Amino acid sequence: MEKFKNKVWLSSPTMHGDELKYITEAYETNWMSTVGENINEIEKQISQKVGCKYAVALSSGTATLHLAVKLAGIKPGDHVFCSDMTFGATVNPVVYEGGIPVFIDTEYDTWNMDPAALEKAFEMYPDVKVVVLVHLYGTPAKIDEIKAICQKHNAIIIEDAAESLGATYKGAQTGTFGQYNAISFNGNKIITGSSGGMFLTDDLEAANKVRKWSTQSRENAPWYQHEEVGYNYRMSNVIAGVVRGQIPYLEEHIAKKKPSMKDTKKDSRDCQS
Repeated sequence: MEKFKNKVWLSSPTMHGDELKYITEAYETNWMSTVGENINEIEKQISQKVGCKYAVALSSGTATLHLAVKLAGIKPGDHVFCSDMTFGATVNPVVYEGGIPVFIDTEYDTWNMDPAALEKAFEMYPDVKVVVLVHLYGTPAKIDEIKAICQKHNAIIIEDAAESLGATYKGAQTGTFGQYNAISFNGNKIITGSSGGMFLTDDLEAANKVRKWSTQSRENAPWYQHEEVGYNYRMSNVIAGVVRGQIPYLEEHIAKKKPSMKDTKKDSRDCQS
């Protein structure tokens, strides 16, 4: 196999200048850590855009998926269904918690999890209670079919919408179909913070758990008190400034990618990557 003469970029960031305004604001007000107005604003704006009740800004999409897996109660030895065509970050968090990934075949239409293969997998592993569903390159999976199968088998969906912020399925935004959902602001995503992620849910208790776990699980006490394992997973207010400057341009970024996808079979899915 020969290398391409020129590198083919999957998705280069598009910057606008507003990002610098919010980074500078964080600098000048000295809110340089994991609290600040930029974080508050992007949590509010993303939850409104996506249409979920609660959003928690974290250090990466991987951190978001890890806490989602933890919320799902995965224990060592538990099998978890995962897409077989995805980046390793989808699967690694399952292993962090001692779970065993079971890879579900990909179907041709969307390059995502095949509902028929998922149903077959439940026949082989009837005790599985968690499915990690990916929307690869911004194209939504066949959500109706997959949700119906998961409901039939009493399994919850963790939605890896890392690449699909702004994509819709039958009028609803991705990032709203699972019990726990993740998006990413990595450098190759539709909007970027250079890094960062967001946990999305309609479950207030889950959102509060993620806030606590992501700030080292510190208890509400005037001293350092920790009663469970925590993580240094909260987003920086500086990174949040970059994301805040990008959010108003989400639709513009999606529109720029549309021409290359004009011949794609959409089947009620509005795609982006």
